[in-house]
Amino acid sequence: MDTVTSDAAVIALETRIAAITVYTNQALVTRRGTVTLTGNEQTLMLESLPITLQPESVRASGRGTVAVRLLGVQTERVFTTEPVADRVAQLTAQIEQLMSEQKTVQDKQAAALLQRTFVQTLGEKAADRFSRSLAQQQVSLAETRNLLNFLGQRYDDASETIAQHAREYAQLQKQILALQQQMQQMQTPRPQESYCLAVNIESAGAGEFELEVTYVCDRASWNPLYDVRVNSADARVHLTYLAEVKQTTGEDWSNVALTLSTAKPGLGTLPPKLMPWYLDVFHPLPTAAAAPMMSVRRRDAARSTPDGDDDFESLLAASDEAGSMFQSIAAETTTAHLSNDGGVVTFAIDGNSNIPGDGRFHKITIFNDDYPSQLQHIAMPKLVSFAYLQAVVTNPPDGATLLPGQVNLFRDNCFVGTTTLEHVAPGQEFRLHLGIDEGLKITRDLIERKVDKQIIGGQRRITYAYRLLVINLRDRPAILNLSEQLPVSRSEQIKVRLNRTSPQIQLGEMGVLAWSLPLEPKDKQELSYQFTVEHSPALTVAGLDA
Repeated sequence: MDTVTSDAAVIALETRIAAITVYTNQALVTRRGTVTLTGNEQTLMLESLPITLQPESVRASGRGTVAVRLLGVQTERVFTTEPVADRVAQLTAQIEQLMSEQKTVQDKQAAALLQRTFVQTLGEKAADRFSRSLAQQQVSLAETRNLLNFLGQRYDDASETIAQHAREYAQLQKQILALQQQMQQMQTPRPQESYCLAVNIESAGAGEFELEVTYVCDRASWNPLYDVRVNSADARVHLTYLAEVKQTTGEDWSNVALTLSTAKPGLGTLPPKLMPWYLDVFHPLPTAAAAPMMSVRRRDAARSTPDGDDDFESLLAASDEAGSMFQSIAAETTTAHLSNDGGVVTFAIDGNSNIPGDGRFHKITIFNDDYPSQLQHIAMPKLVSFAYLQAVVTNPPDGATLLPGQVNLFRDNCFVGTTTLEHVAPGQEFRLHLGIDEGLKITRDLIERKVDKQIIGGQRRITYAYRLLVINLRDRPAILNLSEQLPVSRSEQIKVRLNRTSPQIQLGEMGVLAWSLPLEPKDKQELSYQFTVEHSPALTVAGLDA
């Protein structure tokens, strides 16, 4: 925005936040402001910048219709106290008004108390008179009942009015105490901290100039979040790539161009250095007298570790070339895009984003896309007689890198649950577990357990056989990966031997039997296997409960 200028050497420049790049725990802020130069200016001042700003990260550049040299940027921490006299006077007036209302409530309550006392006294006097008149039949029962009802109603009305005034008085007292606490806090104000930037310039003459300042702030972050919807009818996986952004930098980000990045600018450009790995004879812990020397050694060792160079140069869109001449350049229109350079993923969000500094997560949609996938079922009948549906999804070679984050899973428009997604590169497969699918029915039965009566070769043999029945109740084909398990011997005195399987397969590691079964709609398949356990009759074998 344009600012009112004069022939003074210092201009207070009003700027706005134009762009934000959010990293995993920081944010790069870009501010811009336009000023009309007269040729006499020496310093452009930017005030009230947040305390979360990192002074060493500040960079300045600019462009305009007049030649300008940027001579340097100074950062100063400013402490200010807000004027409190007007606010204290306002609070005092509010307290006096509430106390006046309290006095009115007290007066009304006293009047109601007086009315209730009068009704109570009248009832006591009338009770004796009416009892004598009723005994002498001078008054009727109806007249007595009407009097009692009248006195009771008046007493109840007065009691309710008293209670209502008591509640009003208590509420007013709470408001008065709250205002008094505010006043006490304001009378001992704490200084407000902020940063002020002074950009020294040298102008060749009059003209328009747009200054751009960038700096890094702490207390900002973003996390990936995914909504995945799986259509089991056509194996279509629709993925919505979201981001949860939050910040308490001290500034509100309104109508800004937002970019999300996985870069970690604070870690530096140099890799860590391996230090010698020493082995030594163990010595007891040092005594208290030796502790200071240990601290000195640790401090010296820390100093010997090279610090990482500041990596902001590659991240800040800045120009430090003193003496550069800026000419008017037409602005380019940017669109949302993904870049993946050297493992750093960057998302430029299309449109103007609003992220207030309230510390809450704000969801932003990065993109939506359909992913090729294959649905398959997994079953382990020894543990549970259900089949679990699983989607094997392929991230296309030209797709975006999927960062680790939480996934909200939906199957056929029904919420399944949440899971986590690991880092998935373009062209890489990942699996989504979609819960139990009751469209596949599985039964498992022990059909044989035979203990040989004869001892052959000094060994006792026990034979087990199992049968499994799988039924596809769906109207569409399915692939079932079914796993069973044989016991694994941990003793040379116990032998386990697989006799047969149907369909025939090879025994895998750790006694696992794995079948891959294509199932047509309404298809039914039977599986079976048999194994033998041999051991000495003198042994008691643990773990044979199958």
